[in-house]
Parts: sequence; C-alpha cells; structure tokens
Amino acid sequence: MAPRPTKRSTLTKKHIARLERERRQSRMIVWTAVAVFLIVAGLIGYNLLNESVIQPRQAVARVGDETITTAQFQARVRLQRDQIIQQYVQYEQFAQMFGMDFSAQTEQLAFQLSEFGAESLGQNVLDAMINEILLRNEAARLGIVISEDEIQAHLEGFFGYYPNGEPTATITPTEVVMPTISAEQAAIVTITPTPTIAPTSSGTETATPLPTATLDPNATATATLDPNITPTVTLEPTATLEPTITPTASATTLPTQTSTPAPTRTPEPTATPITKEGFDERFVASMEAFSELGITEADYRRLVELDLLRIRIMEHLTADMKPFEDQVWARHILVGDEETANSVRERLLNGEDFAVLAKELSQDTSNSETGGDLGWFSKGQMVAAFEEAAFSQKVGEIGKPVQTDFGWHIIQVIGHEERPLTADQFEQAKQTAFDNWLADLRAKADEDELVETFDIWIERVPLDPSLEEALSALGQ
Repeated sequence: MAPRPTKRSTLTKKHIARLERERRQSRMIVWTAVAVFLIVAGLIGYNLLNESVIQPRQAVARVGDETITTAQFQARVRLQRDQIIQQYVQYEQFAQMFGMDFSAQTEQLAFQLSEFGAESLGQNVLDAMINEILLRNEAARLGIVISEDEIQAHLEGFFGYYPNGEPTATITPTEVVMPTISAEQAAIVTITPTPTIAPTSSGTETATPLPTATLDPNATATATLDPNITPTVTLEPTATLEPTITPTASATTLPTQTSTPAPTRTPEPTATPITKEGFDERFVASMEAFSELGITEADYRRLVELDLLRIRIMEHLTADMKPFEDQVWARHILVGDEETANSVRERLLNGEDFAVLAKELSQDTSNSETGGDLGWFSKGQMVAAFEEAAFSQKVGEIGKPVQTDFGWHIIQVIGHEERPLTADQFEQAKQTAFDNWLADLRAKADEDELVETFDIWIERVPLDPSLEEALSALGQ
C-alpha cells in the first residue's frame, strides 16, 4: 500500500503576522529586562562609586588653594567622637569610684554624640581644620619648619619612650613680690582679696579662697582626658591621638574642663622607662585603632607636627611678653532691674556701706557675703560690658549701673595696676595671647574671602563610633 502523502500546513498571512508580533513582544520583554537590570546595576554601581570614590573626594571647605575633603573631615569627626566617648567613660568610672555626681557632664557629652548635637560637633571640627591650615601657612611665612626627627621624638614622648633619656624640666624659681594695699585702697575697703597660703599654728597650710568673678556666659570649654589614661594630643576641638582600647580610671586626678583651642600635649607618665619593643607594640596597636576611625599614620604624624608648630608659633608670639598684667580689683552689687540699681547707687553715694548693701541686696551669692568682692582680675575674664566699665572707672568711683546678661551691676573699683603673674598665670596669659592671635588670623582670612565652606558637610557628619556601642563593648 502506497504511503499517504503528508499534508503540508500553509501559513497564512494572519499566522505570519501573529508570529511576528510574538517575536517582537519576546524581544521587547528581553530588552526591557536587560534595560532594567542595567539601570539597577548602574544605580548600585554609581552609589558605590559615589560613596567610595566621588563623595570622599568632594570638598567640604577650601582655604586658599587647599581643600578639606569629605574623607578628611569625616575621619576627624570620628576622632573627636572617640575622644568624647573616652571622656564619658572616664566620668562614669569616677562616679562609681568616688560616688560623685557627674550627670551634668555626661549629659552634655551624650548630647554632643547624639544626632541633635551632630551639626554643632561637625562645625567645631571643620573650624578646627580650617584654623590648622591657617596655622601651617603662617608657620611657613615665619620660616618655622619641623624636621622628621623632631616629629619622631615628639611622638615617642607621647608614649613615654625616651631613647636618649627622659628629659628633666629645669625650674628656676623666681620671687614674685605682690604689691601691698595702697593707702587709697585701704581707705575704700579693708578686705584683702589676694588668695594666699598661710601657715596655721599647727604647722599646716590653709588657703584663703579667691572671690568668684562674674564670668562670660558665652564662653565655651572642651574637656580633656586624664593623662593617666592615655597619651593624647589635644586639638581644636579636642582630639585624642591615642584612642583608649580598654579605658582605665586613675584616682589621682578628676576630669577637668580646660579650654584647648590649639593642640596641647598630655603625655602619659610612666613609672619605669618604656623599651623600644614596648613603644613599637603600643604604637602599632594605636595605629590599628586609628585606622578604624579613618586616620592613617601619615595623618597622625601631621597632627604631631601641628602640635610642634603651635608650640613654636606661641614661643614666637610671646617672646617679648613680661610676667605682668593690667588688672583691676573691684566689687559689685548685682540686682534685677535698672530702677533698683539706681536706688542702690544713690544710697552708696549718700554714704551707706558698700559691703553691707552687697550682703543685703546683691543677687550674686558667690560673693555677697564678702561685700561683693571680686578680687583682682584681668581683661578677658568678665563679660564685655562689665569689663569695659571696670577698666574705665576711676579708683574709688561708684560707677553708673551696667547691664549684662546677669542683671544690673553697681561697680566700685578698689585698685587698678600692673600686677606680677605667677608661673601658671603667665602660661595662661600666653595661651590667651595665642588664642586671640588665632582668632584674628581667622577673622582676617574670612574678611579676605580666603575661606569657603560648602553646606554638604552638614549631611555628612558621621554618627560613629556611637556611645551605645562603646558602652556595650565595655559591659556598661
């Protein structure tokens, strides 16, 4: 039987058109999927590139021809946050050891580390970095150069390593003869405000307390760590160059609030000289801790160099300073309104005793019991309006009421003279001179439009390391 012939299907135009549509749809789906994939991959790639390459190199500020990048800024913020965390832990440890209440300090530090305090912290760090560039430029102008050997020796000193022997400070005692109370001052007041250490009959010493001055409420201070915890280089704002891996408390010194507008050195005292091996071990551990914050060894050495530049510039600026200072001895009565102030002044002009009225009426309870006596003070210690009045009044004069943020002051100047400074006071005067010089340098740079900042830094302030993680790691 012959095979039956197969019937070949014939594609109609309709079938061909449908197949063509299906092929186009398939290709469209494929190309759409490929496009979506490429877009997603591109976005992911761009975000990764932006976060790891583009963004870190973007400038947050420029000072002349120099740029502060996002990466540099963020590393310094993390360094500052690490410093604040160390301070927080230290306060907590002292609270546990001595049963003292440091809640006000820890709350302030916790706020700086919070999201709400991030912008303020970032602003302080950025200002510090700008000032550091200005400081370096000024050092170059003055011909101040720090060698690599000096940097290495200074760095080793932070860790208590002195390969050529620990330097011994030579102290040359100088006799300071304080002026005696003049007849004019004695006629005004009989209280001696100068704090002294006087021997008692038992052979011990007792301190005469210094009257409390009315300080500027706008003044700010930054906390520094106890040097017994870690060797640090403190920058503006305070930045510890030796992160504490395992903080330990010391019973020798309580945390203090000190103004540190420029790098200051706080080396760790050691009971026995550290060996080269010991230094190398600690240095490597420190560099590993710094790397987690984004600080390289080169960055660290630049900060050490900056510390030395600050010291040399301060020496240059204060070379001609003498250990004497224009000071005023004054007393005051603080009241709440101008009418009361005028009434009190009128009573004083009519002969009523200043000390008696101060004890009765003054709202400044820190000195009302001592007749409103503020003792001797120099410029920069009082709020501006109070200072201007005190330094411009004649000795013995009952000045017109002066208004400050505290209220209304009736001031009487008891003495006004050049007074010798103690060693500590002289060092503080040098620091103040340096601070003022740096503030003027920055103001001049801003005026000359040498400094430019970009608001992108505000959204790039890092929130790590966090206080919560640090406390968790310490088991607190």
